Amino acid sequence: MARWEARAAALKVRLAATYLQAADALAPPAVALHDNMGQEMAVTAEIACALTVSEQTAGAFLGDCLALTKTLPLTLAALTAGTISWAHARIMVDETTSLDPAGAAALEAHFLDPAAPNPARGCPAGELVPGRFRAKARTWRERHHRESIEQRHARCAADRRVEFRPDTDGMAWFSAYLPADTAAGIWERTTAAARALQGPDEERTLTQLRADIAATWLLTTGATSNNGTTGAGGEGAVCGDAVGGGVPSPRAQVLITVPVLSLLGAGQEPAMLDGYGPIPPSMARRLITDGAGSFHRVLIDPRDGAPLEIGRTSYRLTKAQRHWLMLRDGRCPFPGCNNHSLDNEADHLLAWADGGTTGITNLGQPCRKHHKLKHNSAWTPAGASKTAPPGWTSPSGRNYPSEQQDWEPPHWPDDWPDSGSESDTGTATGMDLDALMGMDPPPGVDPDLDFDTGLPPDPGPNPEQEQELPADPFPDWYLSTAGQPSPTADTAAPNWPETLNDPLRKAS
Repeated sequence: MARWEARAAALKVRLAATYLQAADALAPPAVALHDNMGQEMAVTAEIACALTVSEQTAGAFLGDCLALTKTLPLTLAALTAGTISWAHARIMVDETTSLDPAGAAALEAHFLDPAAPNPARGCPAGELVPGRFRAKARTWRERHHRESIEQRHARCAADRRVEFRPDTDGMAWFSAYLPADTAAGIWERTTAAARALQGPDEERTLTQLRADIAATWLLTTGATSNNGTTGAGGEGAVCGDAVGGGVPSPRAQVLITVPVLSLLGAGQEPAMLDGYGPIPPSMARRLITDGAGSFHRVLIDPRDGAPLEIGRTSYRLTKAQRHWLMLRDGRCPFPGCNNHSLDNEADHLLAWADGGTTGITNLGQPCRKHHKLKHNSAWTPAGASKTAPPGWTSPSGRNYPSEQQDWEPPHWPDDWPDSGSESDTGTATGMDLDALMGMDPPPGVDPDLDFDTGLPPDPGPNPEQEQELPADPFPDWYLSTAGQPSPTADTAAPNWPETLNDPLRKAS
């Protein structure tokens, strides 16, 4: 059924494009600008009447048809074959609108051409729900856009605002357009506070608690002046007194995936904010500097784009495993589910009672809904690996492959070696890359420590004692300076303090 719907959509696209060409050929030569406008309006009105839709919808449809027939041949071919849906095709049009022709061709090749230089991994584009496909396409677009994410973010941040929209039945919508780090911090902090209030005597849902807590914080924490000072608190609690005065104010816990060169200020690769997507590297540096207790850093190897380590905020291996699951899966691994990692529950794929181990390759993190589905139906998670979440098998026997994180090797500055090899990198930076990454463990730490074992190599007399992880490649003195980009050009190696000793440099 889905294939026939996709093929019907492709036929509509081709018919609409043919009609546009015929209408343009039959139209008299334009003498003035308004002649072209009149022709466009006439064609749009004709399509709107034929399809029984509004003229605005018809205009958007014609724009999609032109993009698919002129600039996105792979997308139109996939739609014709029925391997992607009309929703996927529209997303491809949306995400390539601001790209030049070469960028648009590279984006659709990444997702639709298995022979592309760096094809997308994991679940094929047509088997992703449209929302997840949009997230993956947006991530690729942010990394490969001709204009840096820093420039685009600076321009869009000027449009931040709060909006109010009345609705029916005595309700209204209150929304804010904010920088991603601010919005994510508000959301995670509100969610943590809502979870803290849940209990057997609390009748409100998590969603209702979020709304009540946010309203309480806004209305009872006092007015803030334009110089940042806070006045007296407001009066009254929102939605009853159950929230007022007793709302906890925890810190959010969020993973940030940061390319090493971007953290050093030597590259412009976007970082990844868990639950949101790509953010500017300057925002990531600021979060790491100002929110070290709330944001867990995950460094990305500049040689192949693979994750390296999860910072020194993780000492107990069980907590490190939890953070690794968050990094590996990103969200509930069930097909089409968007519940992101902080809301989910660790689960043994093969039950402990059946001989399953507490290792990364036997763990998933489904949301509560799909955790219950696994234990109360014939839906079964398939095998996982250290880098890929589990797929699923339905009761009818159909297999749904996992949606893997789309890691890519980072973009190297123009005057750095292209290969990304360790020796070349050391030459360009004057640093030993393995030492920089913290790959050489300190004395007393087993170099073969493996997250998949679930246990430290030698827990000693006290199994609960915190275990030291491999050395942090960015010690505390660096975090105090990481909030500011390097004063040198983007393509230059970072300026290291003259007093810095040898551990992070190559021996001269």
